[in-house]
Amino acid sequence: MTGALSDQPYAVERHDRIGSTNERASALAREGRRDVVVVADEQTAGRGRRDRSWVGPSGGLYCSVVVEPSFPPGEYSLATLAAGVAVARAVEPFSVDPRVKWPNDVLVDGWKLAGVLTERVDDALVVGVGVNVAVDAADLPAGAVSLADALAERGGHLDDGTAARDRIARDLLRAFAALLDSPEDVLDEWRSAADTLGRRVRVRAETSDGDVVGEAVDVVSPGALVVRTADGEVRVDAGDCEHLRSA
Repeated sequence: MTGALSDQPYAVERHDRIGSTNERASALAREGRRDVVVVADEQTAGRGRRDRSWVGPSGGLYCSVVVEPSFPPGEYSLATLAAGVAVARAVEPFSVDPRVKWPNDVLVDGWKLAGVLTERVDDALVVGVGVNVAVDAADLPAGAVSLADALAERGGHLDDGTAARDRIARDLLRAFAALLDSPEDVLDEWRSAADTLGRRVRVRAETSDGDVVGEAVDVVSPGALVVRTADGEVRVDAGDCEHLRSA
């Protein structure tokens, strides 16, 4: 994959199999490395948000980028939204309709195709992305889908999983770098790809014991979700979001 990734903004550290790309990228960040990406085809000890386990079976694309954004730390959550948009852009050419779900997922047909995990390490950000490119359906958790299966549902076929991973990795890294260079565009780009906005949602905010239930109406700087509830609009800066059926 190194050759396929030669024409993009980051130095590449390539692994066939690794415990966690985020863990390795975090170690590089602590060593002072920046603008480097750790890429693997399989993860054995991946992590999701709130230290949840992250399934990383063979056939997926797992990459973690070490960056030091030009925008201030208070706006670092923009990087998570930018990564989701970058994934959506990278898989669009495969004739699926990827949509972003607040705060860190990419969906196809309502099923989870990809997730993002962003962690701060010293003055750097480690932005990890996992994409179910050609993962066997039996190896995926409930609610997830692979790109190969999404294409099959449309009567298509993913001819070469390795080539698809290479292409997606290259394109998402290019798109991610471009968005970090234009942080003022991230929110509009996210809105245009959003599956969450306009939906009835339940959000478990990280700073609250209760759920926020209502219609997701906007995302505002630096990436907070605005939910219109029966008592008025509520801003949620960080949390877990569940899409609900319309009342």
